[in-house]
Amino acid sequence: MRRSAGSWPPTVPKRSRQKAAFWIAAERGKAGFATLQRLARDDKDDHFRRQLTFDFTVTHEPEGINELIRMAHQDPDGGVRGQALFWMAQKAGKKMAGEISSAIENDPDTDVKKKAVFALSQIPDSEGVPKLIGVARNNRNPAVRKQAMFWLGQSHDPRALAFIEEVLTR
Repeated sequence: MRRSAGSWPPTVPKRSRQKAAFWIAAERGKAGFATLQRLARDDKDDHFRRQLTFDFTVTHEPEGINELIRMAHQDPDGGVRGQALFWMAQKAGKKMAGEISSAIENDPDTDVKKKAVFALSQIPDSEGVPKLIGVARNNRNPAVRKQAMFWLGQSHDPRALAFIEEVLTR
């Protein structure tokens, strides 16, 4: 009897489930993507769903980014939402800056907001720097502003340096 990945018995070790999900994402096309999507929506293990966010970056199915967006907005676990934001920045870069910024503004969890700030800092070619400056300047949450300032300082981008100088000389 063959089982689908969505019906693994609870006795299957977590590490085996994680490896299987990765290879399903990488090698099983649309059917593998559908299985991964089902796992991301139905599995009760928050840690396992966090790991699944990476798996959506290795699928060859273009809908993978859409599932990351869904997870970033709708997953009940803040850790999963934060991981989805991180991998969105890694996978789609500048195209995801708006989605990531939306999480900074709208997610109820400060830790998720801080992870979204980090995700902005990871967008290639410093494309997230203008958004980080906006967060540092305008966000109502002081912990989120502080996180944005930290990542601006790490960026070594001249726009970030100019902003930090502006803040220091006001």
